[in-house]
Amino acid sequence: MEKPSTPVATSDAPHSFRYYDLVMAAFVAILLLSNLIGASKPSYIPLPGGETWIFGAGVLFFPISYIIGDVLTEVYGYARARRVIWTGFAALLFMAFMAWVVVSLPPADGWPFQSDYENVFGNSWRIVLASMTAFWVGEFANSYVLAKMKVWTQGRFLWMRTIGSTVVGQGLDSLIFYPLAFWGIAGWPPETLVQVVISQWLIKTAWEALLTPITYLVINALKRREGIDLYDTETDFSPFATTEKGDA
Repeated sequence: MEKPSTPVATSDAPHSFRYYDLVMAAFVAILLLSNLIGASKPSYIPLPGGETWIFGAGVLFFPISYIIGDVLTEVYGYARARRVIWTGFAALLFMAFMAWVVVSLPPADGWPFQSDYENVFGNSWRIVLASMTAFWVGEFANSYVLAKMKVWTQGRFLWMRTIGSTVVGQGLDSLIFYPLAFWGIAGWPPETLVQVVISQWLIKTAWEALLTPITYLVINALKRREGIDLYDTETDFSPFATTEKGDA
């Protein structure tokens, strides 16, 4: 039976959704790839006068995970978003463990790429801890702010909710990750860290604002297809809650 074309506002989630699993898969895939490929490389943009502005390369793609996080919270509610955040956290943990095991294995005789492999995948546990801590805090803050603002605004001003939650979530993510991961490490003087933290925060927020029309399209399409518009009026917002009203 087809879902109604007009979303029904409610605080009770159904037991299943049509597209929730696909959105979860997209979130976890982007999260893993952005952390694996771009998290530890600083790049730069040339400025007038010969100056440069330094930023973390992962910022180009990682914010997409926050946009998908906004979609999850707005369409499927905080409880479902919480489940996805914990799934992403577990995936990051397994990725770190797998990288450690594979890098630690002795290479076969004649294989010349062990040092390259270590440089690419051999992140220290300090970086892993920083990444996972920043992700956990930032994502839950983003989802919490968005869900609360939706109730406060009675579902209006979606652009304000997505950008506002990103300012908080991405700000905490950047503020936690880079100092915790790179403070005191060669090639990361304090002035570079400050530049990267600020640029990460600004670029991520700008990405969210720039992609707001796409976010609107995706959210509205999913709400119509799912036939529901969830409000977290009776939700337990603890990150550690396992069951609650409306969560299947």
